[in-house]
Amino acid sequence: MRALLQRVSEARVEVDDRVVGRIGAGWLILLGVRRGDNLETAKWLADKCIHLRGFADDQGKMNRSIVDVQGQLLIVSQFTLYGDCQRGRRPGFDDAAPPDQAKELYLSFCEHARSFGIPVEQGVFQADMKVSLVNDGPVTFLVER
Repeated sequence: MRALLQRVSEARVEVDDRVVGRIGAGWLILLGVRRGDNLETAKWLADKCIHLRGFADDQGKMNRSIVDVQGQLLIVSQFTLYGDCQRGRRPGFDDAAPPDQAKELYLSFCEHARSFGIPVEQGVFQADMKVSLVNDGPVTFLVER
C-alpha cells in the first residue's frame, strides 16, 4: 500500500458536483492498494499515517502527529499511485489491486484511522472525483509498505 500525505489547511472532494467530503486542517491522504496487500498492511499503514509527526510544535519543528494537533483526515482512493511509467508512454497498472480487494482494504484503512477518534472524511471508491486542497507548507510524504 502507498499513502501520499499532503498537509492541508483545508481540502474537499466532489462527485457529480456534490461535496462528499470536506476537512479543515489535517492530512489529505491519497491511498493506493497493491496486489498482495492485506488487512495487516492496511492497519500498519494507517497507524504509520496517524502517528507520523508532520505538524509543527511550538518551536516550529515537525514533532506533532494528527492526533496531537486534533486534525482531520480526508482519505481518497487512488489506484494510479501504482501506475508503472517505466516503459512506453502509457502507464501500466498491473501492480494495482483488483477493485474488490482495493475497496475492502481502503475501507479497512479508513475504519482503523477512525478508531483513533480522528474525524475522517472519504471520497467515493471508483468514482470520478474532483479533489481540491490548500497545501500547507507545502508538506508532502509518501509512506508505503
